[in-house]
Amino acid sequence: HFKVLFLILKKLGYTWAEQLYHLSYGMVDLPSGKMKSREGTVVDADDLMDEMARTAETISRELGKLDDYNEEEKQALYRVIGLGALKYYILKVDPRKRILFNPEESVDFQGNTGPFVQYTYARIQSILRKADPKEVQFEGALGTEMELHPKERELLKGLLLFPEIVGNAAEQYSPALIANYTYDLVKEFNSFYQQVSILGESDMEKRRFRVQLTGKIGETIASAFSLLGIQVPERM
Repeated sequence: HFKVLFLILKKLGYTWAEQLYHLSYGMVDLPSGKMKSREGTVVDADDLMDEMARTAETISRELGKLDDYNEEEKQALYRVIGLGALKYYILKVDPRKRILFNPEESVDFQGNTGPFVQYTYARIQSILRKADPKEVQFEGALGTEMELHPKERELLKGLLLFPEIVGNAAEQYSPALIANYTYDLVKEFNSFYQQVSILGESDMEKRRFRVQLTGKIGETIASAFSLLGIQVPERM
């Protein structure tokens, strides 16, 4: 099917069609067992996406963080979370491996899941909205004489790895490298967030640096998820 699709695109004059590549994944199983068309246990993709949105809705309502959303905004967010959970759960696994897909586990806001990364991104955007705009948009030299906290050093190391990770993922045809890198970066940021004061820091140079660092983490998360075809909401 993909060979035919690529050929059609080439015939239509799309020069980038020659660069297309179908990255096939292993079989996806459900907790109930293998999907078999003869037994009617194959799940329709549209039905699965709708189910993911409903699961995201249930969990989001339980968390109770959407009181200021109107119903249209809520439904749009549920779909972003649900589809993000589905895509991430599959993409974090090496393409050559078989996947056991658990819908409820994939929408968990803790652990190696899409919603966990999305929630952290939304938290970062909340921090940036509360920060002084001059700190967010500052373009001068930062922290040249400042002693860095160990958590800040770890985050900087993580940011520097991103181009290499993307290159390796492209060479190895493995989006899982980007997915798991993003999870590791998000874990490190949450640890930093718990241990280091950002907006409450009294030293203005340190505060400005931490706001800028937080912004760069957010940009990297957005870039990584964009490469995976996953949206990141500004609020959750």
